[in-house]
Amino acid sequence: MISEAEYLKNYDASRFPAPLVTVDSVLFTLHQGALCVLMVKRASQPQQGRWGLPGGFIDIARDTSTRATALRKLTEKTGVSPSWLEQLDTFSGPQRDPRGWSLTVAWYALIAWADCAPHIASVSDARWIAVSELEKIELAFDHGAIIQAALHRLRQKTMYSLLPAYCLPETFTQSQLQEATEIILGQSIQRKSLIRRFEASGMFEETGESVATGARKARLWRRKPNVDIHLFSRNLLAD
Repeated sequence: MISEAEYLKNYDASRFPAPLVTVDSVLFTLHQGALCVLMVKRASQPQQGRWGLPGGFIDIARDTSTRATALRKLTEKTGVSPSWLEQLDTFSGPQRDPRGWSLTVAWYALIAWADCAPHIASVSDARWIAVSELEKIELAFDHGAIIQAALHRLRQKTMYSLLPAYCLPETFTQSQLQEATEIILGQSIQRKSLIRRFEASGMFEETGESVATGARKARLWRRKPNVDIHLFSRNLLAD
């Protein structure tokens, strides 16, 4: 019987056709009252000049996982490593890339616009585009379908968590969290339901500071360090 070491020594991976394998990320933020996604203009073929998601091929010498690839690519484009990143799905098939049979592992994330605005402003090929405006531009490959899948997952996750907190500034008010939640969901929510979840989540702490909001002052909050997202059993709209 041949040993594993002997088998691997003589193993020839070229006997099996390999698909193109990439990683793409859907990075969301809120800006000027709109949900936006980071897009990158393709500088070379295929589909040169079209807008696509930040991503690319895995660097097997540097990346220990597809998550590492996603973080590396997002950091290169934004100057910031997202504090929340989740795997979305795998998209594959012979028609999605003209170079051949391909698959991409897609991730999605949220980030505060202010954190990366200076970096984005200095990069000519990257731009925040409102989700509502995407249908007006030419998108590369199947990235439109990937964005729609990420948007659906983002909204579903928002129904059962306080995920929108990750696209807010470091300190924020409860009203800002409500506004972010309503923009992502595309509909109004009951403030009392959100506050109940806010208090029950254990994710936030007061800063001891407040900010003027009209005739009143609102307390400023921040996310606690190293605290995971709290998932609720009930839909936010059902509370």
